[in-house]
Amino acid sequence: MSSHSSYSMRSKGSMENENKGTVKESGGGGGIKSGKMVTPNNKEFMFICFLVALWYSSNIGVILLNKYLISNYGFKFPIFLTMCHMTACAIFSYISIVFFKIVPQQMIKSRSQFLKVATLSFVFCGSVVGGNISLKYLAVSFNQAVGATTPFFTAVFAYLATFKREAWITYVALVPVVAGVAIASGGEPGFHLFGFIMCLSATAARAFKSVLQGILLSSEGEKLNSMNLLLYMSPIAVVFLLPAVVFMEPNVLDITLSLGKEHKFMGVLLFLNSAAAYGANLTNFLVTKHTSALTLQVLGNAKGAVAVVISILLFQNPVTFIGMAGYSVTVMGVIAYGETKRRFR
Repeated sequence: MSSHSSYSMRSKGSMENENKGTVKESGGGGGIKSGKMVTPNNKEFMFICFLVALWYSSNIGVILLNKYLISNYGFKFPIFLTMCHMTACAIFSYISIVFFKIVPQQMIKSRSQFLKVATLSFVFCGSVVGGNISLKYLAVSFNQAVGATTPFFTAVFAYLATFKREAWITYVALVPVVAGVAIASGGEPGFHLFGFIMCLSATAARAFKSVLQGILLSSEGEKLNSMNLLLYMSPIAVVFLLPAVVFMEPNVLDITLSLGKEHKFMGVLLFLNSAAAYGANLTNFLVTKHTSALTLQVLGNAKGAVAVVISILLFQNPVTFIGMAGYSVTVMGVIAYGETKRRFR
C-alpha cells in the first residue's frame, strides 16, 4: 500500500538457483571427458520471467488503480481503501498459507511477539494510508520519485536506532537520492505541499517499519517470513483502521454504494485493487525466493521507472524536463547506494 507506494513487505532472505551443476561429456573420439556448467533451463527462466511480470503488474496495478479510483471515480476515502487492502491481505494470506501451504505456517509464540507484530502493523498502516492520501494530490510519477528516497530514510533510522555506521562512500551515494527529489519537486507542475508531506511521511514510515522489523523480530525464535508476517499484521491493521474509518470517513459506505450504481465496474475495480495489494506481497516473496538479492534490487529500480512511464501515458499528467531529470538523478543515486552497500558490507 506502494506501495508509494509499494505494498510489498520485502523479505531479506534470498534463494540461489539450484539448477547449476557439472556434467561430464565424452570428447570426440579419444574418450576425453570435460566438465560443462549447466545453466538454468528455459522452463525455469520463463517461470522467473512470469513471476517478475506478475510482480510488476500487481505493484504498478495497485498504485494506478488507487489513483484511478481517487481521481476518476471520486472515491476519496484513502483510509477505507487501505482497510479494503488489509482485509484482502488477511483473507488471501490465510487461504494461501493454511490451505495452499505456499509456506509453512509460523505461529505467534508469546504476548511479547504479538505486541511487536502489532507495532509493525501500526507503522505499516501509517505508511499505506499516507501513500494513498498523497495520491489525491500528486501525480503517480512524482509519487514514485519521492518513494525512491526510501534508502535514505532507512539509512537514517538504522543509524539512529542501532548506531550502525556504513562506509562513508555509502552515505555519499545518498546525496543524489535526496538531491534528485529536490530537483524533481522544483520542476513538478502539479506540486502540492500537503500531498508531498504525506508522501514523504509514508516513505519514512515504510523505511522505519523495515528497520523496526529487523530490531523487534531479530531473535531466531521470533523471526517470521514476510508472508507469515503479513498473515498476522493484516487483521491487526483492519482493527486499527476500522475506528479511523468510522470517525474520519463516516459516509463511506453510502457513497461507495452510490458510486457503484453510477459506475457499474466500481465494485470490480475495488476488488481487483484489493487483490492486487495482496498479489504485490505474494509475488515479491516469490521473486525474492527464486532470484538473488541483487537481481531483486535491480528489478525494483526498473519497476519504479516503468510505473512512472505507464502513469504518464495513462493519466496524461504534465511532466517537465527538470522533473524527469530529478527523478533520473534519484534512481541513479539509489543504484549507486545499493552497489556501495554490496561492496562495503
